[in-house]
Amino acid sequence: MNICDPKKEYKTTRNLVYSCQYHVIFTPKYRRKIFTPPIDKSLKQIFKKVADKFDFEILEQEVMPDHVHLLLSVNPNLGISSVVSKLKSFSARELKKQYPHLKKRLPCLWTNSKFVSTVGSVSLGVVKAYIENQKNV
Repeated sequence: MNICDPKKEYKTTRNLVYSCQYHVIFTPKYRRKIFTPPIDKSLKQIFKKVADKFDFEILEQEVMPDHVHLLLSVNPNLGISSVVSKLKSFSARELKKQYPHLKKRLPCLWTNSKFVSTVGSVSLGVVKAYIENQKNV
């Protein structure tokens, strides 16, 4: 049994091989519909800058008027929670600079909550069976 999916792209660092993708959703405070043009485009650009600065990858993103969907590939040493915090804090600061009216409408841009789900091609049952069978290898 091989747990590595040959169709999956693995990233490597000096001491790590990984493939960690996450579907992330978060919303502005009170779920206000503030991400309309041109703010939505600015937000996407800010997210790209944060990803470049902290070395994670945005595989897909969609900015809706009242929430954000991101598909991220994140080094496990960095951690998904840390990445979401960085995205929220940097984007809040930059958007309030670019669009001062947002500061008046929402002193705190984002809610404290988030949705995070792992994305993968191997089911939980396959991984459990793989781990259980390691004794027999």
